Amino acid sequence: MRHGKYPFIIGFLVVPLALYLVFVVGAYLQMFQLSLTDWSGYGGFSYIGLENFQKLWDDPVFWVALRHNLYLLILMPIVTIALALFFAFLLNSGGKKAGGVWGSKVYRVIFFFPQLLALAIVAVIFGRVFGSDKSGMINGLLPQSWTPWLFLADERWALTCILVVLVWQAVGFYVVLFSAGMGSIAEEIYEAAALDGATKITLFFRITLPLLWDTLQVAWVYLGIAAFDAFALVNIMSVNHGGPNNSTQVLSMQIYLNAFQNSQAGYASALGVVLFFLTLTFAALTLRVTRRDAVQA
Repeated sequence: MRHGKYPFIIGFLVVPLALYLVFVVGAYLQMFQLSLTDWSGYGGFSYIGLENFQKLWDDPVFWVALRHNLYLLILMPIVTIALALFFAFLLNSGGKKAGGVWGSKVYRVIFFFPQLLALAIVAVIFGRVFGSDKSGMINGLLPQSWTPWLFLADERWALTCILVVLVWQAVGFYVVLFSAGMGSIAEEIYEAAALDGATKITLFFRITLPLLWDTLQVAWVYLGIAAFDAFALVNIMSVNHGGPNNSTQVLSMQIYLNAFQNSQAGYASALGVVLFFLTLTFAALTLRVTRRDAVQA
């Protein structure tokens, strides 16, 4: 029976592994190849070496998009994790004996609800919420004598509106994730600390946060990857697929526009290569910088 164990496992792994190699690894390899060509998206192509990367370096829109991605990369994980930790701690706070909120399971379902909506639906909804005329939900609540707020049509606030929606859509998942992590911490630890006179703030920073560190690390990586994407929201919510004066332009949007509107698939592939390595570098650095010895509950 022991000798038949591994062929049985391998038999289950062969098909999904083959599909992964063909449709994921193969697609990445093809992207690297196309980034060295002048392919328009159809027909033949010629190899042009690193010309696409030189063009990318000299492209001012690329640097604008990169700056916006970095803005989202910094703020989205910080705001989302801070809010999720705050709500999760309120829902748990060391169990009912330490002041956990009554009905916390119901609240978790409510917080998780945005995850049930497709990003496209979320984008359409908030596109109406942030509408720049009186038909917009927020502007519709303002007195008629007030000038409508432009929101997505204002280059000063358009990217902030995208950030708000990204945080709203993501925070519920991490509330549930952090709540599950807090629920696995032995209640006796909180009770012992409370007997020693520890306040809730002390409980959070001295007990909860260290014991949730691995979960926080993973959350930061996932949120960073989401910040590097943001394509669906920018594409649906923004004016002219990038906001006024490219105020919401991001790298994923640039890839789409160059590949499908500008017929520059080779250049879009070069942008994809840059985005790939930026994401990989971010994940590796985050895991390395936030590495610490495991704390046992």
